[in-house]
Amino acid sequence: MGSSALGAETHLIAIEEIIVAMEYMSQEGYDKLVAELHELECVELPKVREAISEARDKGDLSENFEYHAAKREQSRLLGRIRFKQRVLANARVIDMSRLGNDKVQLLSKVTITELHGQSSSDDNTPSSPAATKTYMIVSPHEANLHEGKISIKSPIAHALLNKAAGDVVEVHVPAGTMRLRIESIEM
Repeated sequence: MGSSALGAETHLIAIEEIIVAMEYMSQEGYDKLVAELHELECVELPKVREAISEARDKGDLSENFEYHAAKREQSRLLGRIRFKQRVLANARVIDMSRLGNDKVQLLSKVTITELHGQSSSDDNTPSSPAATKTYMIVSPHEANLHEGKISIKSPIAHALLNKAAGDVVEVHVPAGTMRLRIESIEM
């Protein structure tokens, strides 16, 4: 019984390693990841290796704080490098010319208005001033709220997907429920 259970467990592990999620992103996001990886491999990692070498030359490694700190930094950098390599290996750049702007999708630039204090029967006139914002829906690796880029996995982006201009959606966020009207969709 033990060997067949072990065989089944090994088979499951092998299947989990094969399943890899594709990462769809913009050309800009892909290029940025490539540049970050190059920076880590060609600038940061050599600095850390040099720090390890210098610390090693100082003698006893068992009590050498600088050596241990440099080794921890090397481990952290190697983890980041492996992560970025894995993302890039599974990345697929989206051809923007093949995307339409009739529905919200990845790489859509969406202008939304937050609707406050409205009854569900009147979706066109808010009773209080509405906040209008524009976001671009991007891959999780490209998300940057300061640049107006939100992850496709965020609650807001998830609620907006496949909706058209003029649609009103309810979004469940940690702070409660928001009602949003899609004003426009661009690519």
